[in-house]
Amino acid sequence: MIASANVSEIEERREYLKRVIAVTSLLGRQGLPFRGHDESKDSTNRGNFLECMELLKEFDPFLQKYNPPSNAQYTSAASQNEMIDCCAQEVTSVIVSEMTQSRFYAIMADEARDEKSEQLAVCVRYVSEGAVREHLLALAEIKSFDAQSIANELQQQIQKNNLEELKCVAQTYDGAAVMSGSTGGVQAHFRRLHPEAIYVHCYAHELNLVLCNTCKGVPEAVELFSLLEGVYSFFSTSLVNHHKFMETQAKLGLTRVELVQLSHTRWACQLRSVNAVLETLSAILECLSAIRSPIAVGLRAKLYKFSAVYALLMFQSLLAVTEGLHKLLQKETVDLAEALIYKQAVCDTLKGKRTDTFATELYEKTKALCHTQSIPEPGTKARHKQRKMEDFVVETAAGSRTELNSTDTFKRDLLFPCVDRMVAELEQRFCSVDAGLLKGIQACCPKSVNFFSEADLKELAKHYKIDLKTEEILVARNFFARKTEAGCGPGDMLSLHNLLDSEMFPTLKATVQVALTVPVSSCSCERSFSALRRLHTWLRQTMAQKRLHSLAVMSVEKDMLQQLSHNRVIDRFASLKNRRHTLMLPPSK
Repeated sequence: MIASANVSEIEERREYLKRVIAVTSLLGRQGLPFRGHDESKDSTNRGNFLECMELLKEFDPFLQKYNPPSNAQYTSAASQNEMIDCCAQEVTSVIVSEMTQSRFYAIMADEARDEKSEQLAVCVRYVSEGAVREHLLALAEIKSFDAQSIANELQQQIQKNNLEELKCVAQTYDGAAVMSGSTGGVQAHFRRLHPEAIYVHCYAHELNLVLCNTCKGVPEAVELFSLLEGVYSFFSTSLVNHHKFMETQAKLGLTRVELVQLSHTRWACQLRSVNAVLETLSAILECLSAIRSPIAVGLRAKLYKFSAVYALLMFQSLLAVTEGLHKLLQKETVDLAEALIYKQAVCDTLKGKRTDTFATELYEKTKALCHTQSIPEPGTKARHKQRKMEDFVVETAAGSRTELNSTDTFKRDLLFPCVDRMVAELEQRFCSVDAGLLKGIQACCPKSVNFFSEADLKELAKHYKIDLKTEEILVARNFFARKTEAGCGPGDMLSLHNLLDSEMFPTLKATVQVALTVPVSSCSCERSFSALRRLHTWLRQTMAQKRLHSLAVMSVEKDMLQQLSHNRVIDRFASLKNRRHTLMLPPSK
């Protein structure tokens, strides 16, 4: 009878814990704070966790009857931390279990400043159940910022999660010297421990550097984006100016559009900023004319030029070409070979804009827009050069510059230099991987010209110590030839991998899996930092690192957390030393 009563009591406690886990999971997925400033019984706001438990009690018959024993303390601050930690550990255990079955993985890392600490986001990429997956493995605080310390932290996370027996095929970071250095960087230190882990410079950062270097090399581009930043600041920092801008748009019958702030790390914002200025150009010019402050007069003088409108339309066209590649590189499922194919397509498209036909079309389009805004077309007369500058305040370069006054000068001095610089940057970058291994990865992609090239595939397999059989390649060629004739051939590397039978093509499937596992970018780490900004607000600065890591895992991996079995979390919670005597039962199904 005593034993039966004890089992019944434990089952009730576990049933109560299911409600606690449900509330913990909800707050963790949404990134909401748990604790309140005053959690006493007399408080009108005891925090989200206790308030949710009280609200749940109003509708749940079990909670209305059940009164948890005082010695359990399942809603205390310590219990909350334990439950949050158990939820995060279960999510991580699922990720590690999938990685173990996959056998191959790649590691991605990035660091960011968080108030007075430096956080290192460690993400992993692997292939599981026919899909490419990228997940957050850890959010760790680093005390030293040298390459050796960061590499040691990465290795500690691998050891902590028992991943030493798996093969790390690649590592992806940004282009900072401490990360990318070939002799003293993180990638060099990490390769001493994992020789097969090739380094891939994040392609999203590479594309950003392409556009940054393009604009730095063309003075007119520097002036344009400086002007856009000035216009944005003028209308966003002052509520009076902002309201005036909105009212002018309504008066002119324009669709309400907000100006977009420029970003030096996310160049997709630059296209949005250019589009916003072009859509509201008439409202901007009218507002600047009406306000008449010194800054407004200066901004209008710079914007009320044929050359400024030409530059806006030119960059609208050029940045629109790269916009799709920006979005593609953000996708978790994109592979290296596919990214290079799309990069080359963008490069070829930009080369197609280096023509007299496009230059003439752009000039005529600018002329039409300037006509609607009463902006005069530049004349052919040379500008008089001011020689004495003692009474002037100079904000831009005062050196000699060719006057842009005809379609030829615009083409020669602005359009063609920008296109040439972008094409040159695109062709020089995106090549951090060894040429032989890169050809091997491309040989796994059905869209590549060297698809299923035996020499290239064997070089890739040799690097990762895979004994690739020639017979498998020959049979696979005929197999996919028949599939293509039937209209169901593979369209990309992932579909190719899923069509390969692991019993019939074991070594070839492993080789393709390695190629799929190599990351293209470290954008998953960037997304983790976005979650960090929501979690670690100025009201939650007393949070310890362990709790911050657990909440970050719960927030970033919310889909996996939502599918998690409550009984698994309870079993982990019950295994804690201080819980064994009150919750120990055989693991539930």
